[in-house]
This record gives sequence, C-alpha cells and structure tokens, in this order.
Amino acid sequence: MLSVPRRGLISSTFSLVALAAALSAATEPGWSRFRGPNGSGISGATNVPTAFGPAKNLLWRLPLPPGHSSPILHGDRIYLTAFRGDTLVTMAIDRVKGQVLWERAAPQVKTKLVDKRNNPASPSPAVDDDGIFVFFPDYGLIAYDASGKQRWSLSLGPFNNVYGMGASPILVGDLVALVCDQSLGSYIIGIDKHTGRVRWKVDRPEAKSGHSTPIVWRGPGGKDQLVVPGSFLLTSYDAATGRKLWWVGGLSFEMKSTPVIGGDTIYVNGYGAPVNDPGNKITIPAAEEVWKTADTDGDGLLSKPEFPKRPQAFWFDVADLDTSGSLNRDEWAYLRAALDSENGMLAIRLGGSGDMTDSAIRWKYQRSVPQLPSPLLYGGVLYMVNDNGIITMLDPETGALIKQGRLTGAPGPHFASPVAADGHIFFSTEPGAVVAVAPGSDITPVAVNDLGESIYATPAFANGRIYVRTTAALYAFGN
Repeated sequence: MLSVPRRGLISSTFSLVALAAALSAATEPGWSRFRGPNGSGISGATNVPTAFGPAKNLLWRLPLPPGHSSPILHGDRIYLTAFRGDTLVTMAIDRVKGQVLWERAAPQVKTKLVDKRNNPASPSPAVDDDGIFVFFPDYGLIAYDASGKQRWSLSLGPFNNVYGMGASPILVGDLVALVCDQSLGSYIIGIDKHTGRVRWKVDRPEAKSGHSTPIVWRGPGGKDQLVVPGSFLLTSYDAATGRKLWWVGGLSFEMKSTPVIGGDTIYVNGYGAPVNDPGNKITIPAAEEVWKTADTDGDGLLSKPEFPKRPQAFWFDVADLDTSGSLNRDEWAYLRAALDSENGMLAIRLGGSGDMTDSAIRWKYQRSVPQLPSPLLYGGVLYMVNDNGIITMLDPETGALIKQGRLTGAPGPHFASPVAADGHIFFSTEPGAVVAVAPGSDITPVAVNDLGESIYATPAFANGRIYVRTTAALYAFGN
C-alpha cells in the first residue's frame, strides 16, 4: 500500500484545489465589465450558493467606502471604485482573502451628489490583461496597470446630466468605449487603451438624458459594432471608427438599462415617467401655438411663471436643458417629443443600414417596465424587474406574458440588475435582500438572503462564489 506523508497529502490536496480553481476560471466567462460577459448578467460559475448571509456561507466581508460601482473580476482580483468626500478612489482586492491590495486616488475634484440612486462612484470599471479602466464623472477616465501604477488619464466634462452620469466604460478590441449622454453635448468616444489617445468621438445630438452602458455585437463581415440605447433611439456604431451604421426609433426619452442579445435580436427596456405609459399620455401643442399666449413678456422664451399649467410644473426642469431658467423653442420641441415617447420593453432585430425603425421592431411590451434594472435572458425566458419590485417573465420570441408578480419575503425597490449563475437567478433589493429564484414559470424564492445593508450594485460570480457589494461592505459567499 502506498504511504503518503501527511505534509505531502496536504500539499497535493491544495495543488488539486488550485488546479480545479484554475480550470474552472478558464472555462467560465469572465466578469470584466458591468454585468459580466457582454453585459448579459450570466455567469458560467458552478457550485454557487443560493442561501447565504452573515452567518451562513460567508467567506469574508470587507468594509468599503461609499460607491455604487459593481464588483468587476479579473484573475484573482476584484476591482471597484469608491469615494471619500471629494477623494475618488480605485481599489484592487484579493478575491480569495478579501484584502485590499492597493488603492489609488484620482486627481482631486469637487464631487457632486445629485441623486440618491447615483453617486460619484457609480460607473463600474472595465478590466483586461492590459489594464484597469475607470470612469469618474467628476473627473474623467483613468487607466492603471495591475500593480496600481497609473498609465494615463483623460479629463472629461464637466457634464450636465440632471441625474448625474451613470454609463460604464467597456473594452472592445484595443479601445475603451464610453457613452456620455447628457442634457446638451452628448457623445460616444473611443480611446486607445494603451495610450489614452482619442481615436474617435461622435456626437449624439438626439440623446438628452441617459445612463445606458453599451454592448458589442459582431455584425456581418466579423466587424464589432457598439450598440447603444439612448433617448428615442437604439443606435449602432462601427467600433473601430465610430461611424453611425443603423438605428431604430421607439425608445423612451430616458434610457438607463443595458440591453441583452439573444440570437439576432436585442432586448432593451426604457422608462421615462408614468405619463409615458399607454393610456396616460398627454399631448401638448407645438411651440408656435403655445408662444402666442404663454410668452407674455414677448422675449421669445418661456419663464417658469409663463409655463403652461399642463404638463405638470416639474417638466419645466426636465425641458430646461441648458439650466437657464427659461425654455426656448428647441427645448419645448424636446419636451413634446419626451411626452410623446413610450415606456416599453422592445425586441429589435439586429443589423441593417440607416433607419431600420419600420422593419426591425419585432414586438413591444408595456406593463411594469423597469426604469433602472437591466433585463436578463436566461433559460429561454426574458426576465425584467421594475424599480417597484414587480417581476415580469416574457416569451422572448413573441413577447407574450408568462408570469408577473412580486418576490415573497423580499419587499422594496430594485436598483441592481438581475443576474444568473448555476441554474438560479439572483435579484437584489434596495433594502438589502439577495433573492435566489429557480428559472421557469415560478417566481417563488428558493432563498431570501437579507444582508441588512442597502444594495445598489449588481452582484458578480466566479469559481463557486457570489460577490455582493452593499452600501457598507463587499461580501464573498461560497459553499
């Protein structure tokens, strides 16, 4: 009988564990951008726990400064951003031990808090073997190497988005791509990831308010396209040159979620306001008619006191794109278009040239549409959860409703996006519960895991672990 010394047995056991982890990591899709592989929210990780919490399956808990960016994984590292007052920081964390390996501060700026659901560290990093790329709306883009050494930086802004900026950078080829939609001066930019040099920059004049992170679609001829939701339009750009290729109308005037792809179809949800739901819509006259009676001082502008009683007064601030305190005729035209847009989940056929609106929309669903959370296509079902916690399951081929309801035992709004791994879907509530649900036509929770800390970031997976960022800490859970 072969005798193995205890020390050798332990060493061999650890070697096998390390080998298994390495093989698992090699076969799992990476989680190197917001929502993982191409923004799909789906991980190939296995042996992921469904039940966990402070006293169950907790591997480690690391207290963190504030920030809503989602954990991004690469190799044995986790990367995320945060802020302490006016100091914006990028952090590298050991994925096994839960220890901070390095922390780097961005150039000092004055940070702005404009909305509870957003903060100066909301965009998530994008990571590959060549570096870590982070976007701070109050500063711009910064690239680091794996040791934390800054490789380059690019100052951007200042931006003028009423809710603050929220889109995350992504990597495509040797470019960092970033969508900067704002009230005025929206654009998409492609930057050389090695040098920080701007390769191309394309204006997006129709986009007025948005936070959607783009995804990549490989079109005919094997060329990568950046597919970007924005105000009123879904637009595709040549990733190498920034050239606008095709677009589809019918989207909401405000877009925040990241789309997902299934076959030749892209699924994207957009929600502006309750008045954009079918049956609630209101129509306002053109500027020429309104100005005849409303512009009482004859200066060619509408001040707040001159703003008509319909629509509601808060729409004045929505339409005041240049924050001048008055509306010009172009801003009124934008307000008309915003009110005329509709909330909805759209299934759009990918590809084409120019305006594809008349032929590309396969179906549209318009009940309980999310504002912030992105959709999830998993197990032949299209899932969405709106900000109020209503889950909707749709047939991705037809848009037919499969089931709709709330998660029992997990009340509260949802701002994080649903994700899936190892045969389960995970929903995160703002009050701090991560709920595991089996795929299919039933939304009865398999487990409700209450962490007792608010959640805005979207969880990530790797090697049998789920990583959850709350407003207080980063958690690693594993069986």
